[in-house]
Amino acid sequence: MDELMQLEQVQSMLDFMGSRGLAKCPTSSDHPSNRFLANLMIFLIQPCGKLDLDEKCSLVCEFVPRLSATLLEEASLWLCRGGAMKEENSGCQQNLFGKSLQLSCDQMTYDNLLQNDDKNLAMVRLDSMQDANSTLEDFCRSYFMFHGLDVRKPQSIFKYLPILSFTESYIYQLDRMNEKLLQTPTNGESVFGGIYDKDTQLLISCISKNPFRPLMTLLELKGLSTHRIREELRQGEEYWALERKLCHALVNKEEILVEDVMKAIHLKSFDYRVMNLLLYKLRGEKVEELHMEFLSVSEFLVEVADDLYDYEDDVLENNFNVLRMFVRIYGASTAPAMLAKCISEAEDKYDSLLKSLDPCLSLSYQKRCEEATKEGGMISGHAHGTWNIPTVIIDEELYRSKWKSNSSGSWLPP
Repeated sequence: MDELMQLEQVQSMLDFMGSRGLAKCPTSSDHPSNRFLANLMIFLIQPCGKLDLDEKCSLVCEFVPRLSATLLEEASLWLCRGGAMKEENSGCQQNLFGKSLQLSCDQMTYDNLLQNDDKNLAMVRLDSMQDANSTLEDFCRSYFMFHGLDVRKPQSIFKYLPILSFTESYIYQLDRMNEKLLQTPTNGESVFGGIYDKDTQLLISCISKNPFRPLMTLLELKGLSTHRIREELRQGEEYWALERKLCHALVNKEEILVEDVMKAIHLKSFDYRVMNLLLYKLRGEKVEELHMEFLSVSEFLVEVADDLYDYEDDVLENNFNVLRMFVRIYGASTAPAMLAKCISEAEDKYDSLLKSLDPCLSLSYQKRCEEATKEGGMISGHAHGTWNIPTVIIDEELYRSKWKSNSSGSWLPP
């Protein structure tokens, strides 16, 4: 919520600058120049010891003529070396400025991702790369075998890692923005159907206006763009839209269609399919349709298993979860049976396709699935063990309320 409050503060300053004719680019309030000046204004009005506003203005007027790009570059390098990172008791209240500066950096990252003047520039943050790392590792260990690559050989990984890592990190970065929308309070109104504040509006704008354009431009420049990759990314946008629609409908007690739920769970692994298609393109090989079909069924079962494992957490955080949706659609008593039916049908298809694979590949993949299940701590999963559908939560609002009311986090549902 702090970030959202900071966004509102910056937006208010942008509005003020526009009303006073101070905007550098009057036709676009979100222009980087305007945002920079807004953050500078916010910084200048923060208390700093006994300095009043007149004294601050005098200092700025005296100092600005001495500024240059070279000086700023030297200062940047100095900070990177840690030469000026120690905190000093100067009496300046820098906390708010620090948050505003971080917000500015974060927002500029989003602008560069989605609305940069240089449409060829796609950027990812370090934390997005860190978040994507476990998925990337799982992809290498689970999918490389379908390309005849040995994941135990570093050269097999590092040859393709830059593009795969960048792509997955970019997707994760957008996914985190979408998660913020899922957790945005709406006072009973759907974010996309009611009145929302400027903070939410900004997030909606970032996630809905062709967010994959910079990534696709980069892939095109590298000769890696294909129709199927573009289509998978489009389906990724569709998944996020469905996720928002379904989660807000669940909270607001609106109608949920089983067709939307099943489509969402099938689209959810789009990032794996994007990376898999990229790997075919990077290797200059034709897409193996049997492998893609088999993996799509496996992805569905893995997503369902993950949803069952994360069910309680997803209720608390209002995340998309297939069991949550089935409870709303079919009721608490019928939902487990209906989900079990979907699982059984997918397992039958999985087993049929598994027999069509090369025997060595089939054994290798089954072994990998068993490893992944043990590493993840799951007790349910396809092809290795029984499924365990958790006790459904009938009243999610009550469940969240009880959980939040217990500050120690030791409360357990009956």
